[in-house]
Amino acid sequence: MKKEEQFPDFRTLCDIAKLFASCMNDYLYVMDLTHDVYFITENALNRFALPANTFSDTRNTFRSFVHSEDIDMLLADLDEIISGKKDEHNLKYRWLGVDGYPVWINCRGNLLLTAAGTPHLMFGCINEIGNSQTAADNISGLLGESSLHERIRQLMPSLKEAMFMRLGIDEFKLVNERHGTDYGDFVLREVAACIKRSLGPGQYVYRIVSDEFMVLDLSGANYNEMNRLYHRIRSEVDDLVSREHYKAIYTISAGLVALKDTDGKQHDYTGYSETMKLSEFALSEAKTKGRNQLYFFRQEDYSAFLRRRYLNSCLSQAVSDNFRGFELNFQPLVTTKEEGLYAAEALLRFRTPADELISPIEFIPLLEESSLIIPVGRWIIRNALAFCKTMRERYPKFRVSINLSYIQLLKTALFDDIKGMLDELSLPPDCLITELTESGHLEDSAAVRSVWSKLKAIGVGIALDDFGKGYSNLTNIGNLRPSIIKIDRSFTLKALENSYEFDLLLHIIKLVHNLGLDLVVEGIETSDELARITLLKPDYIQGYYYSKPCTQKEFMNKYKET
Repeated sequence: MKKEEQFPDFRTLCDIAKLFASCMNDYLYVMDLTHDVYFITENALNRFALPANTFSDTRNTFRSFVHSEDIDMLLADLDEIISGKKDEHNLKYRWLGVDGYPVWINCRGNLLLTAAGTPHLMFGCINEIGNSQTAADNISGLLGESSLHERIRQLMPSLKEAMFMRLGIDEFKLVNERHGTDYGDFVLREVAACIKRSLGPGQYVYRIVSDEFMVLDLSGANYNEMNRLYHRIRSEVDDLVSREHYKAIYTISAGLVALKDTDGKQHDYTGYSETMKLSEFALSEAKTKGRNQLYFFRQEDYSAFLRRRYLNSCLSQAVSDNFRGFELNFQPLVTTKEEGLYAAEALLRFRTPADELISPIEFIPLLEESSLIIPVGRWIIRNALAFCKTMRERYPKFRVSINLSYIQLLKTALFDDIKGMLDELSLPPDCLITELTESGHLEDSAAVRSVWSKLKAIGVGIALDDFGKGYSNLTNIGNLRPSIIKIDRSFTLKALENSYEFDLLLHIIKLVHNLGLDLVVEGIETSDELARITLLKPDYIQGYYYSKPCTQKEFMNKYKET
């Protein structure tokens, strides 16, 4: 690590990197840690899915071409460098190639410091790992991916009946961490031997990357025969673990791709990268479904995976682009006493850049899985409260209800966020109702109870949503002590169609009222439904009878002050 004044500036370093680029196969880069700018020599654009060879907003841009499983590791390493905990960068991980297939790289870099001693520039080199492997590697004794690629190229286009079984050692990272890389190499070598012993005529094995292997079947085997092959390999690996007296516990998963069951692109040489993507997906599915099993590739599963990946990309881009594509709709809650407007529930909507309206059932789980629900959740709270402030100019006691995710409760300072926004907008806490859907997460959750208690203490309303659906539990009423219970439409419909369910709902409403709580019946769509449910004397009604969820402008036009 050297002081800045002893070395050229960012632009000069970029010019030096350009001079060397023409005489080397590797890629040189310069990263300005102070101004968040990244440069890499132009030859990288021909190999990797980079947006440009110079870009800013590096953390978000890295997400577009760094493998999703490796991005957190990279960002954590950079954070340690920027904070001064590390003085060099040396990391092996994956970038996406221009064909979308992951490429392993080794990225190294040295730091240049400012005169004050803080990290300023990082200058380094990126080289691909194993991309030119044509002979057997020293660990497994197997040929590498480039040899597999060449074999397939020679056999095209007569591969229509070929099968690819991609195998991976489960928990291999733990083997290295607990027993060292020497023992890890031993495991790789012995697992490779297990696979080789299990193969029949017309079957060949290659080491693809790290702890993953590929069996190429050219024998014309069917699914049952490939299933038996996998179980032979699994049995061999189990015996290996036993012979080693369970020093390390690991299993083997596999994903099987038959070219005849794909969409046909793989029958050409140009489809090799696509075939490898499908095999990687198939292995990932086997691991996701519990490991130590064989997953048979299904085109519909892969299409669903691509759909999720596309929507994740759209959602991430929307958050980065000031939440473009997100919109709040509002549905009224009406009092049963004089059918007056009481509140509105804020409901999130999302459109892709292609103007496709996505169902919340589809995109909300993706927001939660990716933790994007955290920034989106803050956006919902802020915009819902701003709407409430506007509505209060017409209806002074108007309230707004928002749905909260369990992720927000666990991973954010939710109480501080809500309190801060209320203060910022000069709104009283009782203008807000927070809803949490009943689920198994609610039970015995100290985190939920703590946030709920703080919100209740300042006057925020607490609603238990979807009561009567799936996970309903009267214990939650005791644990969380909500101020409002919302009856799910599925329960409402049962009560309207069945006298027993109707009586059950009546007793629940009486119980809720005896506890001093309010009750909302959701899903009322017709005047007949309204008349029957009104007999039960709920406090509030929500449903299409009064209004479908609508935009803020539509809502305000519908509820003009009279």
